Amino acid sequence: MNALETTETRIKDLLDKLAQLKNEIQKIIVGQDIVLDEIIVALLAGGHCLLEGVPGLAKTLMVKTMSQALHLSFRRIQFTPDLMPTDIIGTEILEEDHVTGKRFFKFNKGPLFANIILADEINRTPPKTQSALLEAMQEFEVTYGGQTYPLDKPFFILATQNPIEQAGTYPLPEAQLDRFLLYVKIDYPSAQEEIEVLSSTTGSKKVTIQPVLNGDEIKELQKLVREVNINDDLISYVSDMVRATRPDASGNSYVKEWVRWGAGTRAGQSLILTAKARALMKGRYAVVMEDIHAMAYPVLRHRILMNFKADAENIIADNVTEELIKTIARPKTVIG
Repeated sequence: MNALETTETRIKDLLDKLAQLKNEIQKIIVGQDIVLDEIIVALLAGGHCLLEGVPGLAKTLMVKTMSQALHLSFRRIQFTPDLMPTDIIGTEILEEDHVTGKRFFKFNKGPLFANIILADEINRTPPKTQSALLEAMQEFEVTYGGQTYPLDKPFFILATQNPIEQAGTYPLPEAQLDRFLLYVKIDYPSAQEEIEVLSSTTGSKKVTIQPVLNGDEIKELQKLVREVNINDDLISYVSDMVRATRPDASGNSYVKEWVRWGAGTRAGQSLILTAKARALMKGRYAVVMEDIHAMAYPVLRHRILMNFKADAENIIADNVTEELIKTIARPKTVIG
């Protein structure tokens, strides 16, 4: 077997394990195919994911099940109004050398030092504590007392939140929202799915989740994502879409009427990267238009700030994305 055949075999093996990962999660989670795909895309793209849905839609269970299907360290942080930044990052404690008798400060690492972090109900804690995650999410490191501590890779934060209009919640700062690669909304299950959930969760049958991917394999997949091809015309299309979300620069009357602030350059980077990850997950080595349109919603919905008029009329960011998909001219040289 030559080097090319060996590489192709390895890629096929990794993609097969990726499919197994979803199958393992679906042993517990009924339906939610699109949501699961978007979470896996975020993992492959090396970014973080914010999950939003009303209580009782298995947000926490989904994340815990995914962590069980991966050979990675996992920590859950329950966000509460009295949670402090040091409860997440860690703190220095005073210790004594039993040989010399000298005392010294030692950094005691917090729960953030793991591969997968479940930030449960992240909007239940004030912005001061929410912002403690910013450096970790962007730089994959933590600074405390003048010292920098690198985080293990892969490092993946999956945060859950209930809709912000519910009592006792704090909206996430825009700067932190932008650090989330994807903003995934979980909807109610269909009637048949709900029946299946009720049946499977109220009996005595127990399901065992088998780990299928380890850290090195995930890093291999993340590297492969970067190597997926995207046509230059599609890159221009992504740029056009992102720039069209900005009222001052957009020629779209819909955007000018409803949008206060548009998406920044990071949105374009995120859209291309997640489109590549989705293409690889589907077994393709080139991005098609379908990948961009599918990922545009979770990439843009937290990066477009609607104005007061839009809030009053229940016009949301997804409506803007839908309008842009309809109106922006598509390159004739690409498929999908």
